[in-house]
Amino acid sequence: MTKTGGINEFYDKNRPDNRFFSLLQQWEKPAMIKPSKGEGAEKMINQVTLVGRLTRDPELRKTTEGTAVTSITLAVNRNFRNHNGDFETDFVQCTLWRKAAENTCQYCRKGAVVGITGRLQSRNYEGKDGKKVYVTEVVAESIRFLSGRAQDVVPEPKKEETAVGIS
Repeated sequence: MTKTGGINEFYDKNRPDNRFFSLLQQWEKPAMIKPSKGEGAEKMINQVTLVGRLTRDPELRKTTEGTAVTSITLAVNRNFRNHNGDFETDFVQCTLWRKAAENTCQYCRKGAVVGITGRLQSRNYEGKDGKKVYVTEVVAESIRFLSGRAQDVVPEPKKEETAVGIS
């Protein structure tokens, strides 16, 4: 057996138990990168699924066009303990639009468990001090209320809504 022979040195086409070696032979071939068939042909995924608790009561806002929007923060526990033996928590900013925003404001309160499916989005804007501020958030496509029906949650009377300049 020589080092230069590679996997072919062990391969005998006539032996029925050499299927494993035929697979290894394929691995020795140089990798081929297939070009895409035009722009956008690649399959990319931007999907986020979170289950966590609301950190505060959601507040409904309206854009200048009248579209309902609310921003919430979800507290999501990690599945492992840190060096002190405590579970760490991530606080994730989420934005809900239209009917999802209205229903969340009407039926959820601080501490409610919700499940959100959406996409991750990054944006930036210029802060009051003139520096660029970068924000990464989840734009929710659907929300599920997982806490169950709270007997004591009574929809609050509608407050005076203020228009915000969100397009």
